[in-house]
Amino acid sequence: MKNLTLKQLRAVARVAELGTVTAAAERLNLSASAISITLKQVEEELGIKLFERTEQGFRPTQAGREVILAEAQIAAIIDELSEVTGVLRGGIGGQISFGVVSTAKYFAPFLLRAFQTLHPKIVITLKVGNREEILAGLADFTLDMALLGRPPKDIEVEQEEIGPHPHVVIASPDHPLARKRSVAASRLSDQVFLIREPGSGTRLLAERILSEIGAAPKPGMEISSNETIKQAVMAGLGISFLSYHTVAHEIEEGRLAILRVEGTPVIRKWHIVRNKKKYLLPSAVSLWAFICENGADYLPVMKARKI
Repeated sequence: MKNLTLKQLRAVARVAELGTVTAAAERLNLSASAISITLKQVEEELGIKLFERTEQGFRPTQAGREVILAEAQIAAIIDELSEVTGVLRGGIGGQISFGVVSTAKYFAPFLLRAFQTLHPKIVITLKVGNREEILAGLADFTLDMALLGRPPKDIEVEQEEIGPHPHVVIASPDHPLARKRSVAASRLSDQVFLIREPGSGTRLLAERILSEIGAAPKPGMEISSNETIKQAVMAGLGISFLSYHTVAHEIEEGRLAILRVEGTPVIRKWHIVRNKKKYLLPSAVSLWAFICENGADYLPVMKARKI
């Protein structure tokens, strides 16, 4: 174990990430034979197999996943050392990897712009994805922190509540139910419902909430983009249940309408979340504090509807 090097751990991690020795070799500017030898050396040093060779490529074993996790933690510590020494030398900068679920992309950029106005030397890499993708980034340490609705239960995290996150049933403005003062949940049973893809937090919430309020709309198209769902609803292809923060602009302009379904809007919360085992560099600590203090100011506010 004492003979392992960071270079060897990086080779293991890149093979796991890219799936082949050849791809890992190209990423690390090494030969494929050098990577193969390195994998064999690490397996001999640890006395355990790190990969299963499958038709889809190299798949890490449990031992392999532990090595990958160790490499990520060591890389994070080295990054922290580099940034801390930079701060001690008088520089104020650094890099942050920030993730947001797709629903948050409508306001998160404005929040990040405000932060970078105060810290122009800090570089932020923004990843937008569905819930599963963002949670994967937290789990494997590729994300410093993430903005999402419901914190994960299978990852030990630090979390702070940011502000309210309302969800509403939307339809085209000329929908027969759009001007109703109140819509019974049962009235949705004959409506075509447009839903997000599996793995989307919006879909999980929609399925749960619609069941709770007794609504059973007909399943319609499965769409992997909030933008496409909005366009489909505007075109009259069905109704949907989305975050108000996703549709606030279209509601304001009159291109979409909120249906006053009994039991809605459903108010959830936005959270800023990070893996407890993730080392936060000084720049990331600054962003965390900024979002905790100011995040709610950048959330669109639902306005009362006049009839």
